Amino acid sequence: MKRYDQNFKDEALKLSDDIGIKKACEQLNLNYGTLAGWGKLRVKKSKTGKTDADLQKENARLKKENEGLKSADGILKDALGFFALDRKK
Repeated sequence: MKRYDQNFKDEALKLSDDIGIKKACEQLNLNYGTLAGWGKLRVKKSKTGKTDADLQKENARLKKENEGLKSADGILKDALGFFALDRKK
């Protein structure tokens, strides 16, 4: 599998914007699906400012943070119950 650097991808996408994907693929000797895929990633990234991989990493981080907060909430609820019982005595 051939790897392309980000600069090449950006230039290929600019060319495809100017002359169309099919002609750009012919000139650059690229598979149509490759260039079209880069275009889809660019669109997704431009809408959110983040790629799918970035969003997945952020989602995992937020899930982990949420679990920690749930745990802390449970501890605080237990402590509140303990102190409420202590006040009744």
